[in-house]
Amino acid sequence: MNFNINENELLELLQELIKIESINPTLSKHGSGEAEIAQYIGNYLKKMGLEVRYQDIGDGRLNVVGILKGKGNGKSIMLNGHTDTVSIDGMEIESFNPVFKNGKVYGRGAMDMKSGLAAIILAVKTIIETKGELNGDMILTFVADEEYASLGTEKVVEEYHADAAIICEPSNLQIVIAHKGFAWIKVGVHGKSGHGSLPEFGVDAIVKGGKFLVKLEDLEKRILSQKKHPLLSSPSIHASLIKGGIELSTYPDYCEIQLERRTLPGEDRDYITEEINNLIKNLHGEDTKFNADFDVFFYRSPLEVSSNQPIVQSLSKICSQTLNRKTKFSGFSGWTDAAILNDAGIPTVLFGPKGVGAHGSLEFVNFRSVVSTTQILIGTILDFCN
Repeated sequence: MNFNINENELLELLQELIKIESINPTLSKHGSGEAEIAQYIGNYLKKMGLEVRYQDIGDGRLNVVGILKGKGNGKSIMLNGHTDTVSIDGMEIESFNPVFKNGKVYGRGAMDMKSGLAAIILAVKTIIETKGELNGDMILTFVADEEYASLGTEKVVEEYHADAAIICEPSNLQIVIAHKGFAWIKVGVHGKSGHGSLPEFGVDAIVKGGKFLVKLEDLEKRILSQKKHPLLSSPSIHASLIKGGIELSTYPDYCEIQLERRTLPGEDRDYITEEINNLIKNLHGEDTKFNADFDVFFYRSPLEVSSNQPIVQSLSKICSQTLNRKTKFSGFSGWTDAAILNDAGIPTVLFGPKGVGAHGSLEFVNFRSVVSTTQILIGTILDFCN
C-alpha cells in the first residue's frame, strides 16, 4: 500500500525541524527549550487546516496539539512525538545545520525524534489533500520534556483522550509493544560518628553500605537475571551514585546510595518497594548494626500492549502490505512516554524510522525509512479511524 507522498516537502520539513534548537533546558543550561519549535509546528498545522492549541508546561515551554475532527462514527487516534532533544556536547558535525548525504539526514534530533515528527505531519497532510474527511478524530500531540521528566505527555493526558495512540520514536520500522520501566531509589545507610582512633565508639556507614552493595549484586545475579520476558529479556538493578563521609579521621555516620532498577511488566512500585525492604531487613538480621532506610523517589511504569489490540492489528496489517514482509513485534529496553498514555487508558504502540546515534556524537536517520514511516502512518490512520 503506497501513497503519493511529497518526499521533497518531507525532507525539507525534517531539515527545518532540525535547524530549530530545542535542547531540553533541564539537561543543558544552553538549551532553549521547546517554545520555538512548538510555534513552528503550530503554524504548519494551522496552514493544513487543523485546530491548534498550546499547553504551557512551565517556564514558557510548550506542547502543541493539532486536532482534525472526523465525521464522528469512527475510532479516534493520537499521534505523539517529543520536540525536545538532548545536548550537542561532543557532536562531530554542525548540530543544527542538517546534512543530507547518501540517503541519510544528519543533525541533532534527526533520529530522536524529529524524523518521527515530520512523518506524522506529512502523513496527516497527505490524508487531508488526498482523502478528505475521516470517520474518527485525529489528535496530534507534539510534546516537551520527554528527554527528562515527561511533563509534556503528562499534561496531554490531563486534557485529551483517544481510542489508541502511536508514538513515532525511531524503532527501525518494527512495531514496539513493550518496554521496560524504571525506579530511582535512595538508600540511606546510618552509622555512628567517632574518632578514627576509637573504633569501639564508631560505626562505619560506608562499610555497612558496602555490605548492601554486595547484597545488591547478589540480587542481580541470583534473582533478576533469571527472570525473562519474551521481548525485554531480564530486569536489572545498579548503584548509580554514592556519597558519604566527613573527613579522614572520623567514622562516617551516613552513606547515601542511589540506585536504578529497570523493571518488567508486572513489577510495579509496590513490588520494588517490597524487594528493597526485604533486602534491608535481611541484612539487619545478619548484622544488627546495619541500619538503613530508603525511598523510591521516582517511578515510571513499564509498557506492555496486547498484539490483539485494534491499533496493533491495523499497524501490523499496513506494515506487512507496505514493507512486503511479515510483521515483527519488538521491545525497547529504554523507557518512553508510551507508558504514560497506556496507563491513561490509551493503548499505545511505538513505530518509527531507522537511524543511528540517538544522544550520540554522530546522529542520523535513514531518509527512505522516514518515507516508509509516513506511508505506513497514512495507511494505519485510514484503517483504524474508518
